[in-house]
Amino acid sequence: MSLRIVVAGATGWVGRALVAAIAGAEDLTLAAAVARSHAGEDAGTATGLPPLGLPLVATLGEALAVPSDVVIDYTRPDAVAAHTRLALDAGRRVVIGTSGLSSADYAEIDAHARARGLGVVAAGNFSITATLMKRFALEAAKWVPDVEIVDYASASKPDTPSGTARELAEALSAVRRPGTSRPLDTLSGPLASRGATIAEPTPIQVHALRLPSYVLSCEAIFGAADERLTIRHDAGSSPTPYVAGTLLAARRVIGRVGLTRGLDALFD
Repeated sequence: MSLRIVVAGATGWVGRALVAAIAGAEDLTLAAAVARSHAGEDAGTATGLPPLGLPLVATLGEALAVPSDVVIDYTRPDAVAAHTRLALDAGRRVVIGTSGLSSADYAEIDAHARARGLGVVAAGNFSITATLMKRFALEAAKWVPDVEIVDYASASKPDTPSGTARELAEALSAVRRPGTSRPLDTLSGPLASRGATIAEPTPIQVHALRLPSYVLSCEAIFGAADERLTIRHDAGSSPTPYVAGTLLAARRVIGRVGLTRGLDALFD
């Protein structure tokens, strides 16, 4: 039996690529697709494919009226938490590709998923190579405690830092030793110039640049005596890199309970 998928944000940048990939997969079925501005249009036609015989719906609630197994959300930061609760309450597992959620949001989602006995997989970046960047940075942090993150994205990106940078900062905070940089409260001048402090117990400074010509890049910069190490991921202009990881999460979320953060948790 194929896995029945709902895509929320089906006409968005990644959503279009997901619709095409699901339509072409032997083990997956597109059960419903949500796109408010294209409601009523054929999901295939609206995403640049031949007609699929499946009309887009305006809300996730409408999509959940159709039997399905997993909801994939690539919508907006202000909508994804409510979408996740709605899907869990309807007995669906969830894959969160939308960025912009806080640690508190994720804690609430984890509690909600555990109460329903269902799984949620969320990642700041579902690219396989971006996930490898995170894995390599975590290995480096065991040996080099001084690290900061630079987060690059387009001038129009609404959330800061990106989900990629936030997830990396939280993961690094959990494994690295205290660094040697001076505490912020001992500095003079505008403290905001040192970036944002993300994560506990060992805070990480994150510097977010928002400029034209960037899609998404993230680098972890490690400093030691007389040497530096930079581990960086650069995204191209296509959503293709995110599709394989998202669908891996959709397949692996079955049988999980609670929140799983990061695509790397599904690698092994």
